Amino acid sequence: MAIGLAVLPIDPSFFSPSFLAKNGESLAIAAMNPGFSVVRGEIERGKTLAAALSSIISPREIHELVTNARTSYDLKDVRPGQPFRLSVTPEGKLRTFAYAIDELRTLRVARGDNGLHTDIESRHYEVRTGTAQGVIESSLFETIDAIGERDELAMELSEIFAWDIDFNTAIKRGDTFRVAVEKLYLDGELKRYGRVLAAQFVNGGRTLSAVRFEGHDGTSAYYEPSGNPLKKAFLKSPLRFSRVSSRFSRGRFHPVLHTTRAHNGTDLAASHGTPVRAIGHGTVVTAGVQGGYGKLVVIRHNNGYTSYYGHLSRIMVRAGERVTQSDLVGLVGATGLATGPHLHYGIMKNGAWADPMRIQSPAAEPLRAEDRPAFEKEVTRVLGLLKAAEVQNAHRTTAAPNPPLS
Repeated sequence: MAIGLAVLPIDPSFFSPSFLAKNGESLAIAAMNPGFSVVRGEIERGKTLAAALSSIISPREIHELVTNARTSYDLKDVRPGQPFRLSVTPEGKLRTFAYAIDELRTLRVARGDNGLHTDIESRHYEVRTGTAQGVIESSLFETIDAIGERDELAMELSEIFAWDIDFNTAIKRGDTFRVAVEKLYLDGELKRYGRVLAAQFVNGGRTLSAVRFEGHDGTSAYYEPSGNPLKKAFLKSPLRFSRVSSRFSRGRFHPVLHTTRAHNGTDLAASHGTPVRAIGHGTVVTAGVQGGYGKLVVIRHNNGYTSYYGHLSRIMVRAGERVTQSDLVGLVGATGLATGPHLHYGIMKNGAWADPMRIQSPAAEPLRAEDRPAFEKEVTRVLGLLKAAEVQNAHRTTAAPNPPLS
């Protein structure tokens, strides 16, 4: 456990305005004694708070702290890596305690005349709207890194366009993208991304645009500027990122059996343990070991489609279970007749094998008519953000205060 011990006065900023308003400034005055010891540390993996504090304060003091804090937060739920700070009197009695629940919430405890007082101080992200754009030289991830953004943004883009672009096989050198995204800051530092408001991806000369819109029913989705939904019945691929190692074929030389026979699917090479997603809603009809497929999951979808996921190292669903699009169904492996870890991905349509890479997925539900006026206003707003990004250099990003949401 990382712990530092110093005899220091207590920083008055330890006490939030809301804490003082609720419990009185006498708590802070009582704590600001230069003879108190301040201990800083963080929770180690596999350790409890009691274990972290056992060499600093007595078991009785720990019990009192946990019991009193429970009205605000259960300290049994401390997480590894989270920092804490406490101060003790020269006699070893607890005076103040603080624990970072997460990056937005801090539990604060202080001893007053009537015992321990607890409060949770909450902060809020500063939300800015950022724009970014790039030209792909080798991969989406490398381009995102080159323009100073984080991998999470690449993941967001791959999710938004997952129904139209197979990011395993279809990304080409010279493809471009533009994106308007909320960026969440604390103390001037970017902590994470918020909502992607709009995005555009030019893939092999084909331009795809996405606008995020929340309808009257409170659900949000991405649409083309025309109002057609990007979401479709099937994902382009059950793996987020991989490469095709063997394509659908009516006659392929089998690397294990050393014979030529039909390859009724596409092999996607990926690391052992890579998550495999259901390409669409459906019912699991097979979840077990089946011949050369090894560990296999088969899902029956609407409209006569059935999807196959073979050579899994682990199966995460049961036969008869209903799954929704993107649900985890298993992990990539090399079971059955496989020379290395990969996913055998197959699709049958009306009882006949079809090339998974050429399937034209049925569309999802269209934009509701009552949402059309609000949607068109949002399209104008967010496409204006993308237009602003267009005048920026292809390898620069901008960040500006987020306009009020309508």
